[in-house]
Amino acid sequence: MSEAQAQTQPINVHTYLAVMLDQLASIAWQKMGLQADPITGKTEGDLKQARVAIDIAESIAKALESELDEDDRRQTHNLIRDLKVNYVEQSK
Repeated sequence: MSEAQAQTQPINVHTYLAVMLDQLASIAWQKMGLQADPITGKTEGDLKQARVAIDIAESIAKALESELDEDDRRQTHNLIRDLKVNYVEQSK
């Protein structure tokens, strides 16, 4: 398939989910107060919102699992684990 043909192919749901997973993880880090908000530049925590982002990210990761190769599956698992561990640490 040529590059032009690849660019005209519709994106599939799993690709959208992978992008959403990355976005939710980024939001979770921000809401845990571990990354600055890219719009405001401020680092502010809101653990209630962080928990929602982590829970939904985990649901998306589970939905993607069958579509991922072993390396991507491991990276996704590690991402969710790291989010949860950091959430617990920030909750103390």
